[in-house]
Amino acid sequence: MVKPLYNLPEADSDDAEAARHWLAALPTSYAEDELARLANACGLLVQCRGNQTLDTGETQVRHLLSTADILVQLRMDADTLVAALLNGCLGRSGVTESQLAARFGASIAGMVADLARIDQIANVDAVIAAKDQDQHEENLRRLLLGIAEDVRVVLVVLAERLHLMRSIKRLEEERRNKIARDSLRVYAPLANRLGVWQIKWELEDLALRYLEPADYQRIAKLLGDRRGEREAFIAGVIATLRAKFEEAGVKAEITGRPKHIYSIWRKMQRKAVDIEQIFDLRAVRVLVDDVASCYAALGIVHGLWRHIPKEFDDYIATPKGNMYQSLHTAVIGPGDKPLEVQIRTHEMHRHAELGVAAHWAYKESKAHDAEFQRRVVWMRNWLELKSEGEEDAEDFFERFRAELEPVHIYVLTPQSKVIELPKGATALDFAYAIHSEIGHRCRGARADGRIVPLNQPLESGQTVEILTQKSGAPSRDWLSPHHGYLKTARARNRVRQWFKQQDHDRHAVEGKAALEKELARLGIEDKPQLDALAKRYNFHRGDDLLAAIGRGELTPTQVARQVGEPRLERREEIAEPKLKAPTEPKHRRGAATEVVVEGVEDLLTHMAHCCKPVPPDAIVGYVTRGRGVTVHRRDCANLRKMPEEELARLIEVRWSEQVGASSYPVDVQVLAADRKGLLRDVSSVFSDEEIDVVGVHTVSDRHTDRASMRFTVEVKTREQLARVMGKLAQVPDVIDVRRPR
Repeated sequence: MVKPLYNLPEADSDDAEAARHWLAALPTSYAEDELARLANACGLLVQCRGNQTLDTGETQVRHLLSTADILVQLRMDADTLVAALLNGCLGRSGVTESQLAARFGASIAGMVADLARIDQIANVDAVIAAKDQDQHEENLRRLLLGIAEDVRVVLVVLAERLHLMRSIKRLEEERRNKIARDSLRVYAPLANRLGVWQIKWELEDLALRYLEPADYQRIAKLLGDRRGEREAFIAGVIATLRAKFEEAGVKAEITGRPKHIYSIWRKMQRKAVDIEQIFDLRAVRVLVDDVASCYAALGIVHGLWRHIPKEFDDYIATPKGNMYQSLHTAVIGPGDKPLEVQIRTHEMHRHAELGVAAHWAYKESKAHDAEFQRRVVWMRNWLELKSEGEEDAEDFFERFRAELEPVHIYVLTPQSKVIELPKGATALDFAYAIHSEIGHRCRGARADGRIVPLNQPLESGQTVEILTQKSGAPSRDWLSPHHGYLKTARARNRVRQWFKQQDHDRHAVEGKAALEKELARLGIEDKPQLDALAKRYNFHRGDDLLAAIGRGELTPTQVARQVGEPRLERREEIAEPKLKAPTEPKHRRGAATEVVVEGVEDLLTHMAHCCKPVPPDAIVGYVTRGRGVTVHRRDCANLRKMPEEELARLIEVRWSEQVGASSYPVDVQVLAADRKGLLRDVSSVFSDEEIDVVGVHTVSDRHTDRASMRFTVEVKTREQLARVMGKLAQVPDVIDVRRPR
């Protein structure tokens, strides 16, 4: 590790002297009025935090001055430095947020307040089960970004964490390791997402140094040279490439840095190889204008140095699953040292760093969250503008704040577990997010120790405690949108299910009576096998099926027809075939299908169950072995998968001119947002159109609150089917209606 340099005097100087020394060493890029504000902040810092010593052995004032100095090296503005210096001053020496706003401005006061909230959360140890640890850490990273309305707050947090990691050598091992683990699993990925690479790699290296000291020392020794020497190697490579590219007329931007120790260790662990088999210890990146220049640059690199076999990947011709594109090659560079070279266009680089499939998502293998990732991308865009000194960076940031309000909040349990909720969620939503029983028995809530109404929206960073009764139950008022108790569909569904369960027995009795009455009306004497029927409708037990009938979610007719299906099928098997029409000597109409087989007489036809064709669908026949001709839609998925040797069995068929006298079974797939009464509303559309439903299969996804319903209905024509599908699409909460292939 390179020893960090700070613009601070020796440790034996007092806090006031350290502050004066730091102010005097600031770069000339800061204006006079900015230096005056920084001096004002240093004075308040010494007043509030003077003579306080941390466990690391340094004073609190020097710790915050060192944090601000790291931000100076990142070229951050004066407001960010002021906020870093005043971190922790709220509530000390009578300092309030309003006083800070009057003295330094509302923006700085807001940043200091956010830092205080983050500090309070970060210093609490959460009790998390091992299986939930990864999700908790991910939610904690999101919480830090969610609390910080100003992205600069997160940079202050990262800078302070970096200085803490540089200073923990004298702490006891257990505490030192905990700080290192948190830095590695929470703060380094956060720096990665924001693109603050110098903080990221140093946090990772320092964490490895404390968590795996033997591996760290071994890798450092095997590298055989210091980081500075490796950086000199990279600089020499860049100079050589730049000269060759200019000679060949290839316009290129070349950057590079040596791979840090943690990255080497992680790759050795992931690939189960030794360091000799890691070829990207030293790497450069070449950015060009177009794809042709990528391959031209590759030729120059391979002409300069010998290519290492099996270490070339063309992700331009074959992009990765996240659409990442680049050329990767490894060569034996100067001094016989391996060198990795990445070559891509500027557009590919922007996509890799800031696009939909961002580089951090690929590196961390996290599930895609479009809103959260978009927020991070805007933060990184602002940071790039700021670091480049763009004059419109402030305008960009104001647009970011106005246009990209977060859609999630992150609140904590009393055990400091982070819970993600949609923005506007209430304490009651929080209770149901913890557990359904806690939600049912909820009677009150505290946020940060203060009693709050159950319908009051929560804010990121709050610690929420739910007050429950031993035998409590939900209120029907909770479901009223006017009262605003519940924001999340998950919580509303849990309340609806509770009330549904209370009436389960009564509905089951009513459903049983209705089904028996319908069976008698249809003349069906078979005893219903309720458990088997329940599975068709995605219920666990027969009683649940009866209760659904009693609640009106299913009609007795739908279920009764399922009971009578086997007997009806047997009748069809023994039914006499229709006589051949004398006017059609060259073909025969199928007994139930009204399909004409060209040039063939007395050939039995039946409709395929896979695609269920309906007039006037384009159709084709398939000659089966012993069961006549099966009629498929021409776009049937099974036909597309048919082996080549079976294609000879396909024959031409067409609909008869008398089509319309029969009904045809057809499948209709409905995707909708799950809610109470959805199945009833969809079924009523079929009933209004006088279309019989002969089969239903429904699946509800509790994670997404989506319902997928597949109906088998009997229609006479495709026009009738199109009409009913159009009406289904107009049912509230229906997302998509289609006919499966």
